[in-house]
This record gives sequence, C-alpha cells and structure tokens, in this order.
Amino acid sequence: MVDTLLPRIAIPLPAEGESLDLASLFSDPVDQLWLEIGFGGGEHLAAQAANHPKIGIIGVEPFINGVASLLAHIDKDNLKNVRIYGDDVRQIIDAIPINSLDQVFILFPDPWPKKRHNRRRIISMELLDSLARIMKDNAEFRFASDHMEYGAWALERATRHPDFQWNARTKADWQTPPEGWVTTRYETKGRKKGDVPAYFTFVRKPRT
Repeated sequence: MVDTLLPRIAIPLPAEGESLDLASLFSDPVDQLWLEIGFGGGEHLAAQAANHPKIGIIGVEPFINGVASLLAHIDKDNLKNVRIYGDDVRQIIDAIPINSLDQVFILFPDPWPKKRHNRRRIISMELLDSLARIMKDNAEFRFASDHMEYGAWALERATRHPDFQWNARTKADWQTPPEGWVTTRYETKGRKKGDVPAYFTFVRKPRT
C-alpha cells in the first residue's frame, strides 16, 4: 500500500513560498479541516475519519511504519477523507494557509525525557506560533501526554502563548478525555503500566 495507496493520498511539498490548496486535496467537499501531528500507528486518526466522513483530516508522520499502519486502516475502512504528509511537520506547516484549521491534535508525542534532548520536543513556542497562524478563531488544539514533566512543559508554554487559552477549571478538565476521544492501544498499554495521561484542550483566541 505504500507503493499504491500512498501516492494517491500523499500531500506533495509545495514550492517555497507557495500555499497548499487544502480543499482541493480531497475528492469530495469537506466541512472542516483537522490536522494530526505525529499520528503514530494511525488508530486515532482513522477512527476520527470514520466517525466524521465530512471532515478532511491531514495526518503528518515522519516514520514509514506509522504511515504504513495508517494506510492499512484507510484501506480496510475505505476512508476517503484522509491525506498524509510523511515527513517532519515543520517542512509543510508554513504552506498551510492562515485561518484554515478547525482542530489540531498532538497526542502522546515522544517526551524526550533527557534534559539535553528537550530541544527535540515538538511542543515549542515556535510551533505554537505556527499553529496560531493556521488555526481558525476558537479552533481547538488537543494535546495529550502520559509523561508528567512533558505535560507540564507543554502546559506552561501554551498558557504563556498570547493566542491560546486554557479553559480548565478543575482537575477533571485535564484528567478526563475530551468529548469524542478515541483510546488507542498505546494509551491502553500505558495505563496498564500505571501511566496517567493528561488531556489538555487549548482554544485559539479570536483575532482582534
């Protein structure tokens, strides 16, 4: 499927300075556009696509094993509303038009726990700047981690960013999965080991 299905749904990297025509990526019209950065084995993305056939979902994943796993889900469920960029999101994020995404997911990314590797973490002020540019007003950015220190790292940066708002009021707001949550094998395996996930939902503040 990597040789047959992927070429049909892969997103080509635009020339420098050019923007993606997101609507034209999908054969059928879509009502919203979602982005999942680092989809792993693709379970969450595929389930969301199956549950929301009128929403176009772009998945970004640099590892070919993860891409192959998602392709298997797409083929099995005959999903028409998924497109894939199989490399680093930082290569393509500047080509996504401003004010175009309704929801963004970054779920259980590599925490890079050693301090000398922290700079490799996907969550950064630079990434949040990019997300704020491409997300619509009041769009949601959902982040989850079962690594306590990384969760705190992401929370500190997102709440400090001027374009995002965290509306949690009680512990339940970040200890309970959000509406429409899809539990993956990775999350289930972690819970069995005693890992406790944190679920953060940040809202893109309206532009003034």
